[in-house]
Amino acid sequence: MSPGYKFVIADDHPLFRGALKQALAGVSNVATILEAGDFDSAKAIVAGNDDIDLVLLDLAMPGAAGLSGLISLRGINAAVPLVVVSAHDDPETIRRSLELGASGFISKSASMEDIRGAVETVLGGGVTAPAGIDLGVERDPEISDLIKRLQSLTPQQTRVLGMLAEGLLNKQIAYELGVSEATIKAHVSAVLHKLGVDSRTQAVILLSRIGADPLQAAG
Repeated sequence: MSPGYKFVIADDHPLFRGALKQALAGVSNVATILEAGDFDSAKAIVAGNDDIDLVLLDLAMPGAAGLSGLISLRGINAAVPLVVVSAHDDPETIRRSLELGASGFISKSASMEDIRGAVETVLGGGVTAPAGIDLGVERDPEISDLIKRLQSLTPQQTRVLGMLAEGLLNKQIAYELGVSEATIKAHVSAVLHKLGVDSRTQAVILLSRIGADPLQAAG
């Protein structure tokens, strides 16, 4: 007998977290709903629970720089389905979210029924996006190339990149991940090579491009 689903709602607005909880209550077999009001809390929850079935992630919560927040959480646990929840629901943001590993995208204007339907689709192994929106193709060749490079990173390399973006030193990353500093140096070298840059700073600047554009006004 299944113990029931465990969900994480990561959003900085208590009222919207409450609305999502209400929507999720209609999904059968929900046992636990964990909440995070900032990105650091979301990361800690994902890192500390290996039995999470789904994460609902707001792209604009404190501590998360847009899509780079999605990348960081994917690095912590690549096996957990992540659904982006955002008021910034233009085709570019939806498409880029899915290309960077999200299992779905829910607009904050979606109805309770649509939210439940999207969650059930992802729990069933599918991918969901708002109906009636033509996602088109990436028009920015630099972003298209960057997304391909980010897709080539292993989960551990993705996690290391996220930690580089937080300004952590190699020895701090090694401590956090429980590996040697030499292992982290190898990961960093691999990340720089795959991203086509020469330094940690350039890698972080590159990652910030996916975070800041087109999400400056995200909510």
